[in-house]
Amino acid sequence: RIKAVMDNLEAHEIQILFTQIDRSGDSIKLTDHAFQVDKEAYFYPASTVKFPIAVLALEYLNELNDIDLRTRFYVEGDTLETTVAEEVEKIFAVSDNAANNRLVELLGQNRINRQLINKGIKPVRIAHRLSTSNADDVVTKPLIVYLNDSTTMSMESSTNTPPQDLSLKGILKGNGFMDEDTLIREPFDFGQKNYYPVIAQHATLKRVLFPNLFEASQQFNLNDESRKLILDAMKSRPREAGYDPKIYYDSYVKFFLYGDDESPYPEHFEIFNKVGYAYGTLTDCAYIRDIENNIEFMLTATLLVNKNGIFNDNDYEYEDIGIPFLAALGKELYTIEKNRKK
Repeated sequence: RIKAVMDNLEAHEIQILFTQIDRSGDSIKLTDHAFQVDKEAYFYPASTVKFPIAVLALEYLNELNDIDLRTRFYVEGDTLETTVAEEVEKIFAVSDNAANNRLVELLGQNRINRQLINKGIKPVRIAHRLSTSNADDVVTKPLIVYLNDSTTMSMESSTNTPPQDLSLKGILKGNGFMDEDTLIREPFDFGQKNYYPVIAQHATLKRVLFPNLFEASQQFNLNDESRKLILDAMKSRPREAGYDPKIYYDSYVKFFLYGDDESPYPEHFEIFNKVGYAYGTLTDCAYIRDIENNIEFMLTATLLVNKNGIFNDNDYEYEDIGIPFLAALGKELYTIEKNRKK
């Protein structure tokens, strides 16, 4: 499974960043190993962008006086009353797009990008929501917040900077794309899309897991409750969040190690992660821990599986090539770590 992809590196646009973790007393040493990682080589990050958006939403609550994790709110024009805690849980349990978009309305694109870059998580450019008709709106919708059962307040909308076209390698991909029912015979242009490269994804993961390895200005400012919420959400299996395990099996949004197996994975494995897949690109950003055997490592990897070179046609090799590759890659690195002398 690994060889089939590795024999065709160019077509699959593979990037892998693997981090070994060594602990000694209270100290932690991280050692990165990169394969073809290139921040200038564009890939579509899909739902992986939900990870920093979720963390920033929790951080933002620390600045607000009137709204916390469990405060009920709704987005103007939306029918769902919810809380930030519920939306974060949905993002990680089943990669819910609407949950992500509500948090974008809370934060706005400018705030998201500014906060990430200020923390040293770069390059990055979050430009749009996901799978919604107003994906590209630069004006966010107001939030109506319940201060108590009978009193509401409105959080004003924000006006954000329109995105500039990205100028990176691989912004134009393939040899055609579907525009509704029409095949356009020219490369698909990702210039206005979100940009969240492997090094930025890994940087987010490191700051959430090991904040003390970073100076205060580079950490996410999370209180204990928010930190516990994000970590619990990241490792949760859909059934633990109340989803039907027949549809949302344990590895539904966990590609490394177990992505190609719908049976429950062992309880002593904890996988803190966020996957993304769209436009033929699969990505997983994960911290994997085997409690029983005292094995832990971080892994972010992305690959493209679009044999016909046509984008937006929903004809990708996710199940045949992409997920089996990521599962096998996870197993291979797990075995290396299991046998490594520490």
